[in-house]
Amino acid sequence: MKSLPVVALIGQTNAGKSSLLNRFARQNIAIVAREEGTTRDNVIAKIENKFLLIDTAGLKNPEDDFEASIQDQIEDAIDSADLILVTLDSSKYPDQKDKDIAKNALKSKKPVFLVLNKSDLGESLPDNEFLKLGIKPTETFRVSATTGQGIKDLKTSIEKIVEKSEYFEEYKRSAAGVRSTPRETLEKDSDFSNIKLALIGRPNVGKSSLFNSLGKKQQAIVSSRQGTTRDINRVEIKFKGKTIEILDTAGLRKPGKRKVGIEKFSAIRTLSAIEESDICALLVDATEPHSKLDQSLAGQIVEAGKGIIVILTKADLVENTDEILDKLEYDFNFLPFAPVLITSSKTGKNVTKLFELAEEIAKNRKTEIKTSELNKILNDAIVSHPPAGLKNTRPKPKYIVQTDSNPPWFVVHGRDLGLLHWSWKRFLERKIREKYPLVGTPIFFSYRSDDKNKKEADN
Repeated sequence: MKSLPVVALIGQTNAGKSSLLNRFARQNIAIVAREEGTTRDNVIAKIENKFLLIDTAGLKNPEDDFEASIQDQIEDAIDSADLILVTLDSSKYPDQKDKDIAKNALKSKKPVFLVLNKSDLGESLPDNEFLKLGIKPTETFRVSATTGQGIKDLKTSIEKIVEKSEYFEEYKRSAAGVRSTPRETLEKDSDFSNIKLALIGRPNVGKSSLFNSLGKKQQAIVSSRQGTTRDINRVEIKFKGKTIEILDTAGLRKPGKRKVGIEKFSAIRTLSAIEESDICALLVDATEPHSKLDQSLAGQIVEAGKGIIVILTKADLVENTDEILDKLEYDFNFLPFAPVLITSSKTGKNVTKLFELAEEIAKNRKTEIKTSELNKILNDAIVSHPPAGLKNTRPKPKYIVQTDSNPPWFVVHGRDLGLLHWSWKRFLERKIREKYPLVGTPIFFSYRSDDKNKKEADN
């Protein structure tokens, strides 16, 4: 499966890239200020489940406080993106830096749009001043992030590019709770002969060491210095007649601690690897306290609908793992379905067990449950714990069906389901998992009321 398309906003400082991202996302995700160079870390927003929009740091001279050169940033942006938005302040004459940015973007042979921001200002320059950049007038868009001028046309044009992606069509069907693959095809492919497994985690947590142990060769550079891996390294392993492709990603630092340039775009590649993979192995260092970043990464994996395995690395350096496991269970209490594997790349402990877990989770993700079985579970849940509602109105779940797999997706139909409390939804999930454990995979629910005037609730 391909990753969700990436659209990158690149350009010099103070061109309004952060404001554009906020306008697309309809919320203040990026910090907006008049001071040049406000954006120090890449800000990423998923736009209507159609594409990832990246707000990159403004490109500046390599002599200043930014550690990476302009060329490094441009090349990484181009390398990561499926569509490049060269963003300029339309009230300023394009200079040599703008020409270099546009030239490198065009050399990539990827789709390139010229976005002339701040076009609502009276001092906005005419179109012919920007022809020297080499981007076609038909691919030039005048917008205003402040007023919203031209945003709709730009978004429509972006969608025409990203909707050609096979992944987008699959994602769209899943998000709607519609079966994406005929039952006959699912049964035919139920052995899940190809699995993509991504190694995810903080820097220096042991991803490259595990990657090398799994691949039985030094294909990734192993170093005690944090942040060695920049690209997504890949190796294919044959296991019981199946092909498991392992993706080794760069570690993600806490926001505010990522360096500009190559490391910043490593974060994009990590998120792309999550989207591309079937299963993610989240590596947690046994020698360090689990951080909020570990929890955030776990949440991103589950939100993307991927299988998950929590791996406790460097276990050979810890005397008592019981305390670590107790804390791990407490910190990740929102992942009761995720298996925990204790490994040591140095001793080889449980390294091959990862393949067995990946195979099991891959099968679980393809699970299909009969409608009669689902409705028996639903009825038992209603009887044992009737859902609460308002004074004169109670939600009334009537029946449940499975509409998709990989991961499993269920739709509950009934009346006034917008009133269902989140705790009851979790209760229903627990009841399903009691009968069908579905180890390692998230499951999703949609709640649809028969009365269209009532609020529908999607989980």
